[in-house]
Amino acid sequence: MLRFLAPLAIFAILGVVFVIGLRSGDPGEIPSPLLSKPLPAFTLARVLDPSEQVSSEVMLGAPALLNVWGSWCVNCAVEHDFLMRLADSGRIRIFGLNWNDERANAQQWLEDRGDPYQFSAHDAEGRVAIDLGVYGAPETFLVDANGTIVHKHIGPLTDTIWQDDFLPRLEALSQ
Repeated sequence: MLRFLAPLAIFAILGVVFVIGLRSGDPGEIPSPLLSKPLPAFTLARVLDPSEQVSSEVMLGAPALLNVWGSWCVNCAVEHDFLMRLADSGRIRIFGLNWNDERANAQQWLEDRGDPYQFSAHDAEGRVAIDLGVYGAPETFLVDANGTIVHKHIGPLTDTIWQDDFLPRLEALSQ
């Protein structure tokens, strides 16, 4: 009899753990250890002009978005139209970090779809992405005027995510 109760007990414990896991917040939300910490410093070549270097210091002075993207990224294509509209609105400066991409592919992507970025740095080896704790593209960081990471979003930006997650934080920064 005991040999039948042991598997049943193990199954019951696993069931409880499973239910608790399902109820514990948003499974798509992965907290960033960099929240409330300075954006890691970087200097990289621009995607469109590799002879020109850009650095994270350019992002200082006003709130900004740092969007991690790649021409190989399906979800980056999903969010690109939103980024173009956001850039056209002038509401916030947008900077790009092109991650693990071939420069020619990234250049073609921006030429074909438009360039929402004030600059897009080419992180071919992924070192800056590692410093940022990037899990996958797209990821977007909201950075305050002092270069502190205020918010991180994993996945494509949409109007709803912008309204619910970014805009309230951006408005708080301006007060």
